[in-house]
Amino acid sequence: MAIDETETALGELRVRSSARQVPQLCSWAARWPERTWAVEGAGGLGYLVAQQLVAAGENVVDVQPKLGSRVRLLATGNVNKNDPNDARSVAIAALRAKDLRPVVAEDHAAVLKLWPKRRRDLGSLRTQVVCRLHAVLCDLVPGGHPRREITAAQAARALDGLEPVGAVAQARYELAIDFLADLRRIDAQMAETKKRLEVAVKASGTTLTEIFGVGPYVAATVIGYVVDVARFADGDRFAAYNGTAPIEVASGGHKVFRLSRRGNRRLNHAVHMVAVTQVVHRHSQGRPYYDRKLKEAKTNKEALRCLKRRISDAIFAHLVADADEASKAGPGGQRGDGSVSSVAGSHPERQLFGQATPGPAATIRSRPAPTQRKAPLQVQKKSRKAS
Repeated sequence: MAIDETETALGELRVRSSARQVPQLCSWAARWPERTWAVEGAGGLGYLVAQQLVAAGENVVDVQPKLGSRVRLLATGNVNKNDPNDARSVAIAALRAKDLRPVVAEDHAAVLKLWPKRRRDLGSLRTQVVCRLHAVLCDLVPGGHPRREITAAQAARALDGLEPVGAVAQARYELAIDFLADLRRIDAQMAETKKRLEVAVKASGTTLTEIFGVGPYVAATVIGYVVDVARFADGDRFAAYNGTAPIEVASGGHKVFRLSRRGNRRLNHAVHMVAVTQVVHRHSQGRPYYDRKLKEAKTNKEALRCLKRRISDAIFAHLVADADEASKAGPGGQRGDGSVSSVAGSHPERQLFGQATPGPAATIRSRPAPTQRKAPLQVQKKSRKAS
C-alpha cells in the first residue's frame, strides 16, 4: 500500500513471495519517483525483501511491529487484523514515527552474528546428546557416569570395558556407540566453529577484546546485535537496550529502582558472562568494584548488577572508539564520545579491566547519515496465497 503525507491511500499491490517480488514492486512504484519503503520487522520476517530492496537502490526503513500495532489499536473504523489494515498501519507508523532505523546492506556485523548462533545451536545439540548418553550408560554401567559432565574420551573408556549380554543390552550398547559418534562429531563442529569465530572477530578489528573477560564469542555477539553504535545516543541508551539499566518505579515522591527484564537478552547474557568472569578472577579490575559494593551492604546479585552496568559503559566506549576509527579510514562520519565511565577507568584509551590485547586496525563500518523521508511512503507486506 502507498500513502502520501496526509495518510491518503494512493495505491495497493499484493505480490507473492517469489524471486520476482522486488521487480514487481519496483515496477509498480515507478509512478512515485520520490519514495521510501517501510518494512515491518526488517530484521526478522521482512529481512529478505528489505535487503533485496536496498540492493535495488531503494530507501528502506525498519518499522518495529509494536509501532504498527499501536496505530491499528488507536485507529477508528475497520481495524480487523488483515493484510491491507496491517500495511496501512505500518505505513502510518513509518510516516509519523521519528528516528526509524534505515535498512542498509549487511556487512561484517552479520557474519559476527551468525557464528555465535551456530555455536549456541551446537551447544544445545551437544547437551541433548550428552543427556541421552548418560541415560543409556545408566542402564549399562552400575551407577552410570559419576559426573554430570562427560567427554567423548570418558564415554569411550566406559564402553570399551563392556560386554553386553542379551539382545536388549546389545541394542543399548549399539545406541550408546551411536551417541558417542554424535558427540565426537558435534565436538569437531564446535571446534571448527570456534576457529571461524576467532577469524571473523580478528578481521573486524574490534577493540572489545581489550576488556577483561571479553573473548571472541562475546565480542561477536555484541557487534552482531548492535550492528551500528550510532543508533544509541549515549551509554544510558545502550544500557537500556541490553537490559543492564535498572527501571524506575516511582509513586509520588518515593522512587524505587528494580531489575530490568527488558532489552536484548542475548546482549544481557554476554555482559553477564563478562561480569562473572571478572568476579571469579581477583586480579581483574572489576573485582575490587564488586567487593566495594558488597561492603556497601549490597547483596551478591545487586553488586553483580552494578558491575554489569559499568561493563556496559565500557563496551559502549569501545564500540564508539571502533566506529570513530573506522570513520577516519573511510567515507562518512561518526560522532565521538569523550565521556569517561567510572569503574577502574572505562575509556577506550585505557586498558579496561585487565591486560590489553591489541588486534588489527578497525574495519567496522559506521552507518551513513539517515536519509530524509519523502512522500509518498510505500509499504510492502508479503502475503500468502489466498485459499
